[in-house]
Amino acid sequence: MSEVEINLGSRSYRIMIGSSLLDRAGELIAGLPVGRQVLLVTNTTVGPLYAGRVAASLEGAGLTVTVAEVPDGEQYKSLASTELLYERAFSAGLDRRSAVVALGGGVVGDLAGFVAATYMRGVPFVQLPTTLLAQVDSSVGGKVAVNHPRGKNIIGAFYQPSLVIADTDTLSTLNNRELRSGLAEVIKYGIIGDEQFFTWLEQNLPQVLALKPEALAYVIEQSCSNKARVVEEDETEQGARALLNLGHTAGHAIEALAGFGRYTHGEAVAMGTAVATQLGVQLGRLTLAAADRITGLLRRAGLPTTVPAELAGADLVAAMHGDKKTVGGAITFILPVKIGQAVIHPNTAEEHISRAIVAART
Repeated sequence: MSEVEINLGSRSYRIMIGSSLLDRAGELIAGLPVGRQVLLVTNTTVGPLYAGRVAASLEGAGLTVTVAEVPDGEQYKSLASTELLYERAFSAGLDRRSAVVALGGGVVGDLAGFVAATYMRGVPFVQLPTTLLAQVDSSVGGKVAVNHPRGKNIIGAFYQPSLVIADTDTLSTLNNRELRSGLAEVIKYGIIGDEQFFTWLEQNLPQVLALKPEALAYVIEQSCSNKARVVEEDETEQGARALLNLGHTAGHAIEALAGFGRYTHGEAVAMGTAVATQLGVQLGRLTLAAADRITGLLRRAGLPTTVPAELAGADLVAAMHGDKKTVGGAITFILPVKIGQAVIHPNTAEEHISRAIVAART
């Protein structure tokens, strides 16, 4: 087992990474300053696989568990789902010291975290991420949210967990598409701030795709360490933390226009990264050689790097105006400028974005 510490003063917490950690969830959570009542939030896919084990571990540590399952899918990360979870929390008698525990991927973590942040103005929150994407990205850093028909993650908060438990054994039950989806966020860390990690991924991607335990543990630890450095510098995204949104400006627009669920979050981020890469080349900020390395690694990971023709460029640009980084109607992009470095590019001209989308269609 390895640990990564997120140092945020009174909001500091540990990310625990290793095998068979779900069976230790009870002792680890009981060691936190939490009450005896726990709301365990999962979905209809993950619940049958792991909820029984986690509930048994929690109960073995003297905690009382209420399991709440939501349907699986991005479309259920909604205010309607929060209403259902609030009702379960009230019915179970959760008070201000009771913990909300998220068992699942990014949708479950975001949804449960939003409930934890808003129920009784905030109760303890623990993440048990079961997908690669959640273990390397969405469970870390304290962003919690639900979607609105007009935008992804528009309704949310910054609310740090008390603990993150990443059990690498859960990755063995991921389908190939979900595993590859998580690699979009992994590759992102190399692009924006860790050239050595990017090169390691180029050299060791087959071991990661083959679920070699040592490779997976290294990927998760390095990704979390990279994210930790950024979050510690800028917890509420007033500056440098925006770099973590590489690929997300166009990616969120692609998700919304295509209909949530058609593409995984990682697939949309990969396409969005391709758009940002083309934009960087067109603006003279990124060399063609570096662009080829970025799109090449994404493709080797089995991720899409071409924007579907049926998604009109004008519609995508219009959707980007709803992005949280848009200020005063001006679209902000995160641009890679070399392997291991990205910059925040505010006031990005729509014609430049449109040309980048065209370039990313081939």
